[in-house]
Amino acid sequence: QVQLVESGGGLVQAGGSLRLSCAASGNIFSTTPMAWYRQAPGKERELVALIRGAGSPNYGDSVKGRFTISRDNTKNTVALQMNSLKPEDTAVYYCYANRLGVGYWGQGTQVTVSS
Repeated sequence: QVQLVESGGGLVQAGGSLRLSCAASGNIFSTTPMAWYRQAPGKERELVALIRGAGSPNYGDSVKGRFTISRDNTKNTVALQMNSLKPEDTAVYYCYANRLGVGYWGQGTQVTVSS
């Protein structure tokens, strides 16, 4: 079983920055793919960033160059550094882990960007 707890959301002005963190417990390994998704009101959940055990991270087109995903395997945490935030980044952000083909979600954290 895997548990994911997000933190770091909040209200920020356009152009500002926020850092989200996801604390994972359970059977999480350095090779476990982990990701951040987001869902805005009335829209489908979309991939923001994905990090695997090796190789370069993947980013959604709308956040490339502004967001950075990273992981600390010693602490079982995944972070999302969000810079140059835009009002369209407003959404609930979810941490996700794929453990042996089974997906796990956090409860989500709200990010609101004011114009």
